[in-house]
Amino acid sequence: MSEDEPTEDDQRGAVPPEDEGEQHHDDGLDFARSARKAAGSGPGKAPRRKPGSDLFRRRVVPKSSGAHPDDRDPQLLDTAMSRLISQHGWELDLRVQAVFGRWAELVGDEVATHCTPQSFGDTRLVVRTDSTAWATQLKLLAPTIVKRLNEELGDGTVTAIEILGPHLPNWKKGRFTSRDGRGPRDTYG
Repeated sequence: MSEDEPTEDDQRGAVPPEDEGEQHHDDGLDFARSARKAAGSGPGKAPRRKPGSDLFRRRVVPKSSGAHPDDRDPQLLDTAMSRLISQHGWELDLRVQAVFGRWAELVGDEVATHCTPQSFGDTRLVVRTDSTAWATQLKLLAPTIVKRLNEELGDGTVTAIEILGPHLPNWKKGRFTSRDGRGPRDTYG
């Protein structure tokens, strides 16, 4: 090899004499420039598109909330839950369930061990007792309990308490029964 002959490394960067108008770069910039020219866009311009083409549909970016408070900002859990409860109208239901959960605190421990709230609807609270004696006792305490519940839930929320006795076993067996009988006692001799 003589010093006049270009080496292989020199030939890569050298421009052949017949193509002196256009240079070829191995880094791919010439290809990128030709692709940009073919697309018909320059720096900062949107690429051309065919009419009716969905390939370059513009994306709608949601507007950021900025410096001022907005519904899209992170919310405190208390605020978000309060909004959810009010939107669905669950205020009274949650207050009633809170009363059911604090039943012992509202009526006292002794009464709460023998009486449990069953349901609430149409301003009427249904309470089940574990004996008929406690059902009688609760009927005497009903005005006081209604007053306490209305203080907790709001005036006029509870107007009456329906008191149910205990679930007793059913002694009816088979198809035949006698009315006005003595009940289960007549079979014990």
